[in-house]
Amino acid sequence: MQAALSGYSDLAMRTVAREHGVTYAINEVVLDALVLQKGKLQRRILSVPEHDHPVGGQLMGSQPEIFGQAARELVRAGYDIVDINFGCPVNKVLGRHRGGWLLQDTETALAMVESVLQAVQGDAPVSVKMRRGTDDSPEAEKRFWTILDGSMELGIAAATVHPRTVKQKYIGPSRWEFLTKVKQHVGDFTLLGSGDLFSAYDVVDMMNETGVDGATVARGCIGNPFVFQQIRDLLDGKIPQRATCAQQRAAIHRHWELAVPFYRDERRALPPARMHVIKYGQYHKDPIWAREQLVRVKKPEELLARVAEVFDDRFDEGRSRDLSREDAVVPALQSCGE
Repeated sequence: MQAALSGYSDLAMRTVAREHGVTYAINEVVLDALVLQKGKLQRRILSVPEHDHPVGGQLMGSQPEIFGQAARELVRAGYDIVDINFGCPVNKVLGRHRGGWLLQDTETALAMVESVLQAVQGDAPVSVKMRRGTDDSPEAEKRFWTILDGSMELGIAAATVHPRTVKQKYIGPSRWEFLTKVKQHVGDFTLLGSGDLFSAYDVVDMMNETGVDGATVARGCIGNPFVFQQIRDLLDGKIPQRATCAQQRAAIHRHWELAVPFYRDERRALPPARMHVIKYGQYHKDPIWAREQLVRVKKPEELLARVAEVFDDRFDEGRSRDLSREDAVVPALQSCGE
């Protein structure tokens, strides 16, 4: 599945990912109050076209009552699943008692889960996204189990666990062995894994090593929707294929085609689309040069012309289509987070 990626996983990204094999995608995390606040942003959040399914709506907040109300609005708008964020480690979020901060407040966290379940009334499954605790202390791990077990007892349908602590943020390796421990603990309950998934090989390794039921790909799919078909190929016993320049151009054109109407015009669509295009450059034969060219795009009319130049077919020359384990991870992604 494609993770909820703040600032990235809008309708354009999710659609392109679906067209390249992703099973399930989540909208970027949204604050519960914004779901309830009338205006352009609310209309954008609650816009779920027919082709965008199954889609999850991920919520962040600190007040159980508001959280439940927002969850109900997501279901009314057509979201198939409501996902609760107990994992965000960003300082601004933690300072407002949201996201990963709630892993240290079991009472409020479980009250939020209960509020959402009561609000959606079985009309959509509810899932939670967690880290393995606020820090490495035994007390933090105990609170993790209290929230996970309590959420399961209340009736959530699935959980995604990222095996870094909130304190770690995006630094250091995630402990996949913790995922194995969690999966053994929850049994048949649906558990998804997250963390250090930068290639198709990583995803298949995690599933084989930990026993999780699925994987949530985050930064490893930004600028790389092709990873989802590569995962499918590996699971089917095939050698995954590297995306050609023509395929990269086509994916970017499709993203732009979707972004313009979503953001209402080319000027508003350019900043979010440009972020994605720059990430595509990481997979270029010459990623430093590609990035230098792509960051120069300042106007909508420059975007596709620069893409045609950077992803010209000549850059495929001398490159094997077979994507080996050694070639699968680009250096720029090795220090990334989820």
